[in-house]
Amino acid sequence: MQRLAALLLAAAPACVHASGATAPVRPGVEVFVEHPPAVVRGKRVGLITNQSGIDRQRRSTIDLLRASTELTLVALYSPEHGIRGIAETRVTSSVDEKTGLPVHSLYGETYKPTPRMLEGIDVLVYDIQDLGVRQYTYESTLALAMQAAAEKGIPIVVLDRPNPITGTILEGDILEPAYHSFVGIYPVLSRHGMTLGELAKMYNAEQRIGAELTVVPVEGWRRGTWWDQTGLPWVNPSPNIRRLEAAIHYPGTVFFEAINVSEGRGTDLPFEQIGAPWLKNTDVVAAMNAMRLPGIRFETVAFRVAESANKYPGQLLNGVRFILTDRDAYRPLATSLLMIDLIRRLH
Repeated sequence: MQRLAALLLAAAPACVHASGATAPVRPGVEVFVEHPPAVVRGKRVGLITNQSGIDRQRRSTIDLLRASTELTLVALYSPEHGIRGIAETRVTSSVDEKTGLPVHSLYGETYKPTPRMLEGIDVLVYDIQDLGVRQYTYESTLALAMQAAAEKGIPIVVLDRPNPITGTILEGDILEPAYHSFVGIYPVLSRHGMTLGELAKMYNAEQRIGAELTVVPVEGWRRGTWWDQTGLPWVNPSPNIRRLEAAIHYPGTVFFEAINVSEGRGTDLPFEQIGAPWLKNTDVVAAMNAMRLPGIRFETVAFRVAESANKYPGQLLNGVRFILTDRDAYRPLATSLLMIDLIRRLH
């Protein structure tokens, strides 16, 4: 653990990133609507999206494609958390109240579009905001949709969006194929630094998916740009990523999901604080602050978890809050693993 902490300290001053955005950032959906690719013109389109699929004016991709005279939107597909991004459990297929279109769930009985779900579809379009982290299931939904499109012999179009936590900071190991799952479907870094469009291209080439893939690029985004430098409106991509700070911590604090320490779900600051009723939080904070890790400090806190939470429902927890001080120097994955190791040794 001391060696990892020393490496973090040594690496921090040497980190040089591209500067922030200077031109307007336009999400792929705006480029798509302005210049629809030939592959969708006159076609029946199925759209994989949720509440994060919007343009700079917060108009939904559903409404934008519905209004297009270049194509016919005939079906919707929802990922984890549903088409509106509020579900915390499995999602059932339904009918969209506003448009009357069928909504096929890709987080219920199946994660992958079935042949029946794709009946009457000429082209699939994917538009969801990602976090740039392998353990975020929207990336797996994309991979499985690409597989399904290839198997049916229909094109798939990915409307690209920025990586909100930059494309210059990489963390973690490459997933070993033996451990693949819906929260890690292909061998990529945990924090991979790619946009979903870039990831789709890599999946298609390296995994030999064979999809007829078109990526409509995000315009104006530079690799060193954080979300709050894009000028794009923030929409919670999932119920517990409620602001950029949570997204920045997520590559590390997501690992608390795998142990008996709360990752903050059921509180006002999910993924920004952790805790347990038995946690020696004062000792943890003192030890973590003594490491002087780059870009981060820690505070003791007590917080009560909602009755609906999976871990310690309704209980008051001894917690640790992560306080960001320099997001360019901060390495959340290494930081959280150091804390997990410390908690194991202290208890």
